[in-house]
Amino acid sequence: MQKKVLKVNPKDNVIVALLDLSAGESVHLDGAEYTFVKDIKAKHKFAAVDFQEGDQIIMYGVIVGKANQHIKKGEVITTENVKHQSAKVEGKTETLGWIPPNVDRWKDRTFMGYHREDGQVGTENIWLFFPLVFCENKNIETLKDIFEKELLHEKASKHQLLLRSLLNGGETSDTAVEEKEDTRVFKNIDVRFITHQGGCGGIRQDAEALGRLFAGYVNNPNVAGATVLSLGCQNLQVQIFMDALHALAPDNKKPIVVYEQQKSGTIDEMLTGVIKDSYEGIKQANNIERKPASITKLNIGLECGGSDGFSGISANPVLGEVSDIMAAVGGTTMLAEFPELCGVEQELVNRCINDEDGVKFLKLMKDFEKSVVAAGSGFDMNPSPGNIKDGLITDAMKSAGAAKKGGSAPIVEVLDFTEYATKPGLNLLCTPGNDAECTTALVGSGATVVLFTTGLGTPMGNPIAPVIKISSNTILAEKMSDIIDFNAGTVISGDKTIPEAADELLEYIIKVASGEVKTKADLLNQNDFIPWRRGVSL
Repeated sequence: MQKKVLKVNPKDNVIVALLDLSAGESVHLDGAEYTFVKDIKAKHKFAAVDFQEGDQIIMYGVIVGKANQHIKKGEVITTENVKHQSAKVEGKTETLGWIPPNVDRWKDRTFMGYHREDGQVGTENIWLFFPLVFCENKNIETLKDIFEKELLHEKASKHQLLLRSLLNGGETSDTAVEEKEDTRVFKNIDVRFITHQGGCGGIRQDAEALGRLFAGYVNNPNVAGATVLSLGCQNLQVQIFMDALHALAPDNKKPIVVYEQQKSGTIDEMLTGVIKDSYEGIKQANNIERKPASITKLNIGLECGGSDGFSGISANPVLGEVSDIMAAVGGTTMLAEFPELCGVEQELVNRCINDEDGVKFLKLMKDFEKSVVAAGSGFDMNPSPGNIKDGLITDAMKSAGAAKKGGSAPIVEVLDFTEYATKPGLNLLCTPGNDAECTTALVGSGATVVLFTTGLGTPMGNPIAPVIKISSNTILAEKMSDIIDFNAGTVISGDKTIPEAADELLEYIIKVASGEVKTKADLLNQNDFIPWRRGVSL
């Protein structure tokens, strides 16, 4: 039977409503009785004690806010009676120990992946087309249309057929249309296309960062080769990209086709050469087949978006358990979204194996927050209207739940944006909290699979890495079944424990990594790519 309320940590002075609670209703928890004066919606929190103005609000065992007025025991916590507050952190205070989970079930497990010459193993085999500057977006879109029509031979989608029938005055019901089918010419290779709005016009540092990001995408083991288009005069010169790739992969053996429009003459002449050279590369990459590899070769990105009041107690802890399992067997995970680690810095610093990484983490956090404040905002503005509506009323509260995706394993390295993960274990990666920018960065730093928790729902995906959507609640999983891959709402209902759900999720990850199952984002052709621009436009 599902519980009505939950105290997440024994130190907490607020309690989570797991179901809608009615005014006048009473519940008992840990020997105390709580009677509600007003209705409290599921996912929201209520006071476990009487708060006076200025009192600290504790959840997940950390400070997540402060009362700005008197709050009665049993009264709901809102943006009106609570403001953001988090603990101040100056440095490492201790080294936290860790008891790894039992991984006998997983230590010898394998997936079917694409082995690269540098020892990395991909979950996909993709030929990637991208421009170094937005001026080449149109040519990338032209190539996308050409290659997808000839290589995929896709039938018209159900919505395209629906519009066709409407134009013809015919039947408009769903029975009059048919699903899209995939009849690929090449069975072992996919082609993907990236466009963006960068490469010129902004500060040089952003152009250089974009070059490093693309180098990370080419180096990602999910990519077999790439076609790169350049205009010629932009900030992100071909040499900058090639230097970044060489720094990351000095012995790169992957084929790269590079064309510069200002050296190529007409668009027709350039596209003719691009198509011929790319086709040869794609044809050769199709000869690469999946082979068994240890799951230690997986690099899993950890992310959340469209979070709700259940994310931090169901979906995110399930990811944390998966992350701990991967760390214990020797795999790699990356926890990102630095604005959503505000308030839990002390724990994360204390989990860093190397003191230098703790210092680096705090500097990245402080520099990031300073830049946000300089722009007239702050980390306290991070929760979106959807977050607040579903119970995440302060950034620290949202962050404390978001950090649960990283489990409790030691942090092996702290990475800045575009730095590539090379150490097995849990890594921290500096990215924004924005969904697409975060996923884009995780994959650029080597993630071959991304786990994306959501309580409100989002269709986002990535061009080269599978993005697995995990819902925090069953209502979302049923309502938006076309975008949700895995339901962690079973933890809220009491049907599964966090370890049970994590084991089930890891089995699903192995199937996705082996190509046995397509993610919903892949089925929807959701290939989002938004680079983080730290500077301004010039």
